[in-house]
This record gives sequence, C-alpha cells and structure tokens, in this order.
Amino acid sequence: MTGIRGRLRRTSCRLDAWRLGRQSEAADRTGERPERVGPPPTGFTLLPWLLMGLGSLANIFQGRTSNPWVGGAGLLVFNSLYIYVTFRSFDKRTRESPSTRLALAAMALVTCGLALAYGGSWLLFFPLLGLAAGAALRGRWLGRWGWSLAVVAGVVSGVRDGWDGLSIAYATFLSTMVTAAILSLSDAVRQLRAAREELATRAVAEERLRFSRDLHDLLGHTLSVIVVKSEAARRLAPRDLDAALTQITDIESVGRQALTEVREAVTGYREGSLGTELDRARSALDAADVAAVVRRSGPPLPPQTEALLGWVVREAVTNVVRHSGASRCEIAVSGGADRVRLTVTDDGAGVAGPTQGPGTGLTGLTERLATAGGSLTAGVEPRGGFSVTAELPVREEERPVGAMA
Repeated sequence: MTGIRGRLRRTSCRLDAWRLGRQSEAADRTGERPERVGPPPTGFTLLPWLLMGLGSLANIFQGRTSNPWVGGAGLLVFNSLYIYVTFRSFDKRTRESPSTRLALAAMALVTCGLALAYGGSWLLFFPLLGLAAGAALRGRWLGRWGWSLAVVAGVVSGVRDGWDGLSIAYATFLSTMVTAAILSLSDAVRQLRAAREELATRAVAEERLRFSRDLHDLLGHTLSVIVVKSEAARRLAPRDLDAALTQITDIESVGRQALTEVREAVTGYREGSLGTELDRARSALDAADVAAVVRRSGPPLPPQTEALLGWVVREAVTNVVRHSGASRCEIAVSGGADRVRLTVTDDGAGVAGPTQGPGTGLTGLTERLATAGGSLTAGVEPRGGFSVTAELPVREEERPVGAMA
C-alpha cells in the first residue's frame, strides 16, 4: 500500500510539472502570465486519481484475487460510476440531479462490497469514493456525509485489516473535505472574476454614457452660440463693422472656452458654475434677439448642485435659441432651506428640439438629476411656449461655508 501511495504522489507531481511547463511555454509565446485560479471546471481534474486502483488491477492479473471475473466487473463498474459522478459534478444542475446522487450511492455500495470481499489494496477505493463525494456533495450537508463516509470506511476497513483501517477512514474523510473545499474555492474565484468583469463592463458603459451626455451638452450649446453670433456678425457687418467685430471676438472667446471645457470633460473633472452659465445664456439669447430675463434668489448652492443646474440652463437655452423661435426667455432660480428650483420658460412655438417633445439632451439631464435625487419636467405651457423645470435637494452639509450667515 505504501508503494502505491508513493507512485501516486510521483505521478501527481509529474502531472503538475507538465501543466506548469505548458503554461510557462504559453506565457513565453504570448507575453502574458495566466492567472491560476484553481482546478478547471472539468472532470478531467479528478481522473488521475483512478491510478490508485492499479494495485487492485494488478492483483487480478497476477491471480491473487479470488473470483477475478467478479473483481474485474466490480472494478469496471466502480470506474464507470466514478467517471460519471465526477464529470457531472462540475455543473450545478447536473451535480444536484437525482441521477448523480443515485450513481454516488451505487458507487458507495460497490466500494463496500469490493472492500469486504477482497480487502488490501481494494480498500483504497474508499478515498476515491471520498473524492467523488466531495465533488458532488458540496454544501451544508457535506460535513455529515464526510463523517458518515469516514465511519463506514473505518468500520469496513477495520473488519478486513484491523486497526490499519483507521488510516483509510482518515484518508476518506480528508479526500472528501479537501476536494469539496478546493472545488468550492475554485468556483468562488471564477464567480468573483465574472462579477469583476461584469462590474468593469458596467463602469465602462456608464462612463461612455456620461461622456456622451457631456459632449452633447457642451458642443450642442457652444455650436449653437457660435452659429447665432456668426449670423449676427453677418447681419451687422454691412452697417456696423465695430459691432460685427465684437460678435467675432465673442465667437473666438466661446470657441476657446469650448475647447477648454471639452478637454476638462474628457478627464472627467469639469465642475460648472451656475453664475457662469447664466451669463453665457444671457449673451447667447441677446445675440439671437431674444429678450433675456434672469432672476436668482436664495442662499449659495453647493458646487455639485450648481454644476447640475448649469447643465440644465445650457441645454434649455440651447433649445430656445435653436428651435423655439421665441422673443422672450425667462430664467428663474429660487433656493430654499432644503430644495432649489430652476425654471426656464419661453414664449416660442413650444418645441424642445427638431420634433415635438423632449429631446436627447433633456433625456440625459433627466437621468442626471434623477441620480442626484432630483427631477426634471419639460413641456408646452397652456398659454404657449415651452417650459423646463428642474428641482434638486440641497443638504446642509454640502452648502458652502458661511452660506447661512
């Protein structure tokens, strides 16, 4: 028995060395080092342990086994059941199916029968039974089944070999628990890796969505202002060259500022200012011959709240300039103790974009505000025109220092 165990250990070491060599060669070819996350999810992992049955096979061929045909049939049945159980143990659905449990029970009966009939090297089938049980019976009942198999192995082995049966009982219990622990850990690692990849995919998707919204809001507003001021410069050039040059200077300033903002948006560190956006909105509306009325009341707002409201002003004013045909636009900001409200209203044709209803920019803003616990509503006013209303909560700890003074 000791010689068989030694040969088994040497064979296992050779298999590990061969596997590591193959992985090293693959790493040298690709330049990447693979992560070792435990046994692969296949029954081939447990097949080399069938070499423990070589001693019993040798006894049959050497004529040291009574009724060799019965022993050979038992060996064939045991190996077939072992392969069946182990290959079905790497899929949760097949592992928990009744057929797998019945095959494992039949395997236990065959093991007990062969051990009682022949003893000796045939007792090594109990650790093999423990390997199959550890692979198939993972879960809260594993401890009970592990102890039960160990007791059965110890009793049967004790009947055949006396006190030496304790080593078989220990080997059976150890093979059951260690196999279950290694395979469970391997499954957990694979699940964690899958979860990590899923989280990374979601993070990339969210970042793409954020960047697309930022780019739409930045370039949509800026290009609209540039177009409006260019038209104003073209109209003024024949009769007022100085005024046209002023518009052209504004176009240059807006273009430079847009370039800076796009660079900041790419890095993800842009924080807008509501005051700056209100000034830009007034300038864009004046250039489009839209009378601008801006009212602001309430205490200073946190930077994050100002940035979100700045996006709303930018998008709403862009829609007024490009699509509404309005002659008047009113922007009102009113802040309270725990909530701030922004309203942008015009007297135009009552459209938010090229078609009736909220456009892509307003949809993105609705998602932004909802993430911050706020809301955005947009629609046609009963008396004509279009209105955009945004509300956001304001927490006291986020207010600037001295805001309540």
